Amino acid sequence: MTTLQQIKDLRAKTGAGMMDCKNALVASSGDFEAAIIHLRKQGLGYGNKRAGKVASEGTVGYYIHAGGKIGVLIEVNCETDFSSKSDTFQSFVRDVAMHIAAADPSWISRNDVPTAVVDQEKSIISAQIQNKPPQVMQKIIDGRLNKFYKEQCLLDQLFVRDQNLTITDLVGDLISKIGEKVEIKRFTRYVLGE
Repeated sequence: MTTLQQIKDLRAKTGAGMMDCKNALVASSGDFEAAIIHLRKQGLGYGNKRAGKVASEGTVGYYIHAGGKIGVLIEVNCETDFSSKSDTFQSFVRDVAMHIAAADPSWISRNDVPTAVVDQEKSIISAQIQNKPPQVMQKIIDGRLNKFYKEQCLLDQLFVRDQNLTITDLVGDLISKIGEKVEIKRFTRYVLGE
């Protein structure tokens, strides 16, 4: 039986989409190396190779929550205008905009969180656990910072429609489908009255 961890490990190694990784593991009876070969034969698993490419095309999408009280504008880039107009790409943009409306992330990735904010979080956590042994403190701080990132950073958040996938997983799935680099560039979330 294929586990979620095996699927995630294969995805991390190949950059292929979650479902493609699952299918490859099933087809190869759980053999990791055979699954990689299976993905390569299908032309999948090249997401990491696209990292150096320039994503200069794309679209600005939006989501307006029922009742018009919350709205999101989002810019998602890819390599070609052709891909940005595809139903697959447009659906991804709508899904991520809807997710932002529901989950209210503050930043796109961990790299976007200002150092001052990270330092402040560390200071708050340290004050809360000051009576713990020193060897345990760093593990607690790291664990709580990871939780903070999962709550505040879009790419680390669990997708509101499928709690088994992060937004990073969705990006990887889209890369495997359209065969291009994909970047969530920026977003703005509007709430009526704020």
